[in-house]
Amino acid sequence: MKFSIQPVLENQEYQLIPLQQGDFESVYEVASDPRVWEQHPNKDRYKREVFESFFLGAMESGGAFKIIEKSSGDVLGSTRFYNFDEEENRIFIGYTFYGTKSWGKGINPQVKKLMLDYIFQFVDKVHFHIGKENFRSQKALERIGGEKIAEEEVAYFAEPTRTNFVYEIKKENRS
Repeated sequence: MKFSIQPVLENQEYQLIPLQQGDFESVYEVASDPRVWEQHPNKDRYKREVFESFFLGAMESGGAFKIIEKSSGDVLGSTRFYNFDEEENRIFIGYTFYGTKSWGKGINPQVKKLMLDYIFQFVDKVHFHIGKENFRSQKALERIGGEKIAEEEVAYFAEPTRTNFVYEIKKENRS
């Protein structure tokens, strides 16, 4: 099945715009705060040289977005679709981060809803890799119906392998 993993997605408040090379500085400005990465498996992504590799991986994925607040035009963070598996009819959503000013405001559930509503037109399952120490993201996934189904070692683009939990949301279980 042919579909785009990098459409423009939006609701009243937020837009997911396909990430472009020229977005590096505005996205890095959000990512350069060490607190953003405290619970992530790779805690040094706030460093420019480490984030450059992360950004390159985002560009090469072909499914990365910058998250924009429509009222201000501010970049809030980034997320992506990746690892589409046609045989399993599954895709991953992940590599998501937000600046601290966006935490606790209900932004992530809205962004995930946009992504899930779109992608469930094409797949039956969505998986998420979440670092085993990333309790904030684990809770967030469970709140939107994610179920932990596995634990696996994940080799991030140009970064060391880390233990992640795999969460799943099935199209048939969404209300």
